[in-house]
Amino acid sequence: MRVAHAARLACAVALLGALLGCAHKQTLYMWGAFPRQQYDVLLHEGASADQQMHAMELHANKAHSANAALPPGFRAHLGMLELSVGHADRAKDLFEQEKAAFPESAPYMDRFLAKLAPPAPVPASAPAAASAPKTDAPA
Repeated sequence: MRVAHAARLACAVALLGALLGCAHKQTLYMWGAFPRQQYDVLLHEGASADQQMHAMELHANKAHSANAALPPGFRAHLGMLELSVGHADRAKDLFEQEKAAFPESAPYMDRFLAKLAPPAPVPASAPAAASAPKTDAPA
């Protein structure tokens, strides 16, 4: 009788342990409202770019203080919002951060970065002094 009671008790403890282990679900990334923000942007609904950037910065700070990772695409999305309000330098930094955090995004981020790069200067075909018109009149 004692063995049966001990076996039932051991099974109950194991079941309780299994249930508690399943109840503690930890995700790899701290998603927050990010998926909904992306969806709203695609539908052209929701908050303004400035409001979204503010909410995303708050989320990033919350994730940082919780020592949690930001999800894939978070920095890229924030970079696109920064770009939409004219902050190309900030967008470039965020695209670089996304590329560093998720190396598999490098080809995609490189395309954005290439579009942000200033155009290459056009080489002068002749020195400026040589292209000035010559005059015979004294100065």
